[in-house]
Amino acid sequence: MIKVGIINVTGYAGAELARLLYSHPEARLTSITGRSEAGKPLAAVFPHLACYDLTITAEVDSDIDFAFCALPHAASAEAVAPLARAGLPVVDISADFRLRDADEYAEWYGGKHPAPDLLPQAAYGLTELNRDAVRKSKLIANPGCYPESALLALAPAVKAGVVCPDIIVDSKSGVSGAGRGLALNTHFAEAGESVSAYGLAGHRHLPEIVQELAAMWPPSESPQAVRPRVTFTPHLVPMTRGILSTCYAPLEPGQLPSGDAGGQALRDLYRDFYAGEPFVRVVDAPPATKQARGSNMCLVHATVDLRTERLVVVSVLDNLVKGAAGQAIQNMNAMLGLPETMGLDAPAVYP
Repeated sequence: MIKVGIINVTGYAGAELARLLYSHPEARLTSITGRSEAGKPLAAVFPHLACYDLTITAEVDSDIDFAFCALPHAASAEAVAPLARAGLPVVDISADFRLRDADEYAEWYGGKHPAPDLLPQAAYGLTELNRDAVRKSKLIANPGCYPESALLALAPAVKAGVVCPDIIVDSKSGVSGAGRGLALNTHFAEAGESVSAYGLAGHRHLPEIVQELAAMWPPSESPQAVRPRVTFTPHLVPMTRGILSTCYAPLEPGQLPSGDAGGQALRDLYRDFYAGEPFVRVVDAPPATKQARGSNMCLVHATVDLRTERLVVVSVLDNLVKGAAGQAIQNMNAMLGLPETMGLDAPAVYP
């Protein structure tokens, strides 16, 4: 049995990790930390996790075999660094190891990277697109929830070279994406019966989306690597869980058949790309967030706007499962040579 520790179980992602790990047949949660709740039983902080007889501590136990870190950025890297340097396999759910460039991290996250020497060792943990690197690495940067929804939506078209590098990502997220900390815009009276856009001047997930799209872009005859032009606009919607992203990109001329045949060719491309992937399902109709709620699934619907010759792709996922804790466990399974579906095969909660 793999002894697992969660650093910062008291956030939404940490609590979701504990919930999902309870059903994992090969992993046992033995150590949990929380900066403000140390000394309390887990059940006193989260009554829904009374299935565990665990006490929250200030530091993670030294005898664990695997660690998840769910601290905020900067604090996460400080906690992860000594574990990673000691050779313990770790999945970091924060943004600290997602960007490969320490200077870019400083620009977007407002401070010097706490452990830049570890950046070359970290694998970007979107398993469906980076499986070999995840399997070989002991330090995984779990993707951001918004980037994951966008990258899974766009990857088949980008890798096949059927779209131009001028992309719009329009995303809507439930309020749990903002975390458990109190903020005026996530109060019920502020968020309820309202939808609002934010991050128009540049959201922290934007460079992550650009970085990973650039890495998957087909080789060009130009000596300069393609750096996609991405407009990313997130929105807050009055629901607890879920992300819906609608992505748009002009089609490369001549890469798909004209007319309805082009739409069929695109759907075939997507189905072939994700054939055999247990957690990405290409669907025939635009999906709703509730269809993925509580599961590790990402549902993707791709089509062609024939009037504008533009790709339109809709993706949905649960930001706390596939967008955070579930993806982290999927990465753990891949790192340890276990089936990626282990502990994650429950269907969505509906309605």
